[in-house]
Amino acid sequence: MENETKKEIMFNKMKKKKKEVKLVRKIVLIITFLVIVIGGIGGLIVYNYVESALLPLDPNSEEKITVDIPIGSGLDNISSKLEESGIIKNAKIFKYYAKFNNESQFQAGEYTLTKAMTLDEIITSLKTGKVYREPIFSLTIPEGLTLEQIGQVVEKKTSHSADDFFTLVTNPEFVDRMMVKYPNVLGPEIKGENVRYSLEGYLFPATYPFFEDNPSIETIVDTMLSNTDKVVTSYVDLLQAEEKSVHWLLTFASLLEEEATAQTDRATIASVFYNRIEEGMPLQTDPTVLYAKGTHKDRVLFEDLEFDSPYNTYQNTGLPPGPIANAGKSSIEAALDPSDTKYFYFLADKEGTNHFAVTYDEHLRNIDKYLK
Repeated sequence: MENETKKEIMFNKMKKKKKEVKLVRKIVLIITFLVIVIGGIGGLIVYNYVESALLPLDPNSEEKITVDIPIGSGLDNISSKLEESGIIKNAKIFKYYAKFNNESQFQAGEYTLTKAMTLDEIITSLKTGKVYREPIFSLTIPEGLTLEQIGQVVEKKTSHSADDFFTLVTNPEFVDRMMVKYPNVLGPEIKGENVRYSLEGYLFPATYPFFEDNPSIETIVDTMLSNTDKVVTSYVDLLQAEEKSVHWLLTFASLLEEEATAQTDRATIASVFYNRIEEGMPLQTDPTVLYAKGTHKDRVLFEDLEFDSPYNTYQNTGLPPGPIANAGKSSIEAALDPSDTKYFYFLADKEGTNHFAVTYDEHLRNIDKYLK
């Protein structure tokens, strides 16, 4: 009996030990499985993080961020600067990406970058010393266009209609918001009683790159106004010294732009306008008549000159109430720095060459010689 009892005890111990071994194996299997799962999840998280760090931080961002890269900066310092400035997600990943692609010889300087730039675009900018992004499409706005004509260009290049464009740029609430955003350019004069359209002449002519498939009309207009602000700001001190406004400048420049031909000397035409204004003579420029009538034709008739409008410079002295088109930089500079002449008259012949005259009799002789 005693031997049987001992056997039972040993059997029970063995049985218990087998259960413990099975349990241990089961626990080991569970732990191993959990480690694999957790490792896989962890690896997936790391993979997703690295992948996201290789993409633009915010593809839709238009915020411009200034980053200063000091002379002698190494890749570590540049990477940290970019992360601190919010241009990239992770400095180490940017550093390893640049090293993996054998990128070096970055240039010191002040860069205006965006969160929408790819790592390759950022690297190219830092290597060339220029901000580089590949635009999805470009919108070219020529000199001498009115708001309505700019709307037609927008319609051809984007999915937006000319009517929708014109509705926005003439919307008082939108104009008010832009006045708050660009106070150095959009002053109270743009809302003058006789001004036809507040933003007429304020959308600077240039080629604009866009980095999204379908930018909104507001984005397009805001981009143009931003460029106008950038261009005109450089002349603000000179305007203040001469006690003149941005509105005066863009209005005067728009007349030069509309009178200009390929061979025109804008500065000399500007001198004619200055001389006439100083003598109290009407400017008598045909483009203002066409703008007043809202028509576009090659020849202005005598009956057109009688059209009653504040914009008609045959009927009113001085400048019209506002710009009649968008002026380019050469016209703006001519308005600020006219030639020193005694001319009061000019005309363009059939080839587009301008002929100037001091007296009316001389002007009549030019008409007989070049236009008849």
